[in-house]
Amino acid sequence: MSVHAPAPREPARGPLSGLGVVVTRPARQAGAFAQKLAALGATPIAWPAIVILPPDDPAPLARVHATLDRCDLAFFISANAAEYGAPPVGRWPARLTAYAPGPGTAEALAGVGVPDARIPTTSFDSDGLLALPELADVQGKRVIIFRGSGGREQLAEVLARRGATVESVDCYRRAAPAGDARGIVDVLREGRAHALTLTSSEGADNLMRAVGDEGRALLARLPAFVPHPRIADRVRALGLDARLTPGGDAGLITGLLEWARVRTTSA
Repeated sequence: MSVHAPAPREPARGPLSGLGVVVTRPARQAGAFAQKLAALGATPIAWPAIVILPPDDPAPLARVHATLDRCDLAFFISANAAEYGAPPVGRWPARLTAYAPGPGTAEALAGVGVPDARIPTTSFDSDGLLALPELADVQGKRVIIFRGSGGREQLAEVLARRGATVESVDCYRRAAPAGDARGIVDVLREGRAHALTLTSSEGADNLMRAVGDEGRALLARLPAFVPHPRIADRVRALGLDARLTPGGDAGLITGLLEWARVRTTSA
């Protein structure tokens, strides 16, 4: 798999100037985050650790789209679920309330014609959604959850216990990237990468499998910024220096900025 680390025409200026940051999220979600990094002077190094594909069987999703007007609440568990699971623009029922685990997914929903998605106020995950007061009692509500294949069942199980009729539909599937990781290993060997961002446990596993022994040793030297405690636990188990920075993209960038400031001060 190729590695994308575009060189700016002029020397980058900003608090992350001169720093290469590895971005491992799927290709379609990597662009906006990479632009934010570049605006701060960093050199984004894209190596998508997960490939997002349509579901093997599209029929269940098509059936859900045809009956959306019968639902009361809809949950999209990720930006991928928004992009692959939302109906065609203009076909979102006005009465159907959408929920997203964080601002990134809400932004993706707005981009595909699903407005005003509600997000948590405590943490950007399923626990945060379930803590919303309006979801404490969903007795009699019809709920649809758009997710990837093999997704966690916590959200569906808790909503069902609270009285909802819940259906989950797989609207995409995840796969490991094809090909080898020579490009990213070269970047690491040459010292062009200074920090790593990991936004899923599965992506961390795929990356560590792909880079081999040398790549794993080189990655272990970098701070690995992650947005959720569950991912941090997995990243540490893989031998990496996990830095927990909750809050989605904003949290990751805040963590990178603070690390860069300390790094500069102590240099």
